[in-house]
Amino acid sequence: MDKKTVSNEADSGTAPSKQIDDKIAALGDWRGQVLARIRALIRQADPDIVEEVKWRGVPVWSHDGIVCTGETYKGAVKMTFARGASVEDPKGLFNSSLEGNTRRAIDIHEGDTIDEEALKTLIRAAVALNTSVLAARAQKRAPKRPEGA
Repeated sequence: MDKKTVSNEADSGTAPSKQIDDKIAALGDWRGQVLARIRALIRQADPDIVEEVKWRGVPVWSHDGIVCTGETYKGAVKMTFARGASVEDPKGLFNSSLEGNTRRAIDIHEGDTIDEEALKTLIRAAVALNTSVLAARAQKRAPKRPEGA
């Protein structure tokens, strides 16, 4: 199985990318179109992103930790950024889950226009944050070199 299609749904037996394809097709409406579009933008922003499916079928995109999820509801497609509260959002894309200390989300409703460049910038910033957090953790665990060595 390709590293970009990892699943935590052990009983599914289907690669996450296929599961996401199936979810998009099953929606068959504007939500499927929006989910497909944000998926394409995520992949454009970070070609090394890893697709996963967690929590009973929720698409998850990870790079050194969860970057964002793509949840579908009757009235919205919600992109939840795991560390969104720590990510710069100069274009003000975050419009949901604004009260939390960690996550932030973007609710996309039928007919909404997606600022594609701003979204890709936000995705890249979330990936950079994950990478820096992982590097800082590794640095903390690294054995200290004796002075003068």
